[in-house]
Amino acid sequence: MSAYHPDRDQLLIEDVLAALGNPVRLGIVRELDASPGERTCGSLPLEITKATATHHWRVLRESGITREHKVGRAKAVSLRREDLDARFPGLLTAVLAATAPARRS
Repeated sequence: MSAYHPDRDQLLIEDVLAALGNPVRLGIVRELDASPGERTCGSLPLEITKATATHHWRVLRESGITREHKVGRAKAVSLRREDLDARFPGLLTAVLAATAPARRS
């Protein structure tokens, strides 16, 4: 059984905004956006339990923000930027710009 990924035309603004409204998930999206390509779930610096991480990955995938697939024993994740930009032009750019992490002096 493969994981559910909504089609581009099935993406709902309320699901995307709810997913991005959580600081952990927003941090994951920020990391994926800064990455040149897909990442494995374990390659992101998350300081949460595996069960909690699994929940956040599922919310991101089911809201249409990320796409997952198996690579050997690992799960590769990528940001669905093209789909998000086509469905909600400028949304992801605006959210990431408005919530930029604080710079340390």
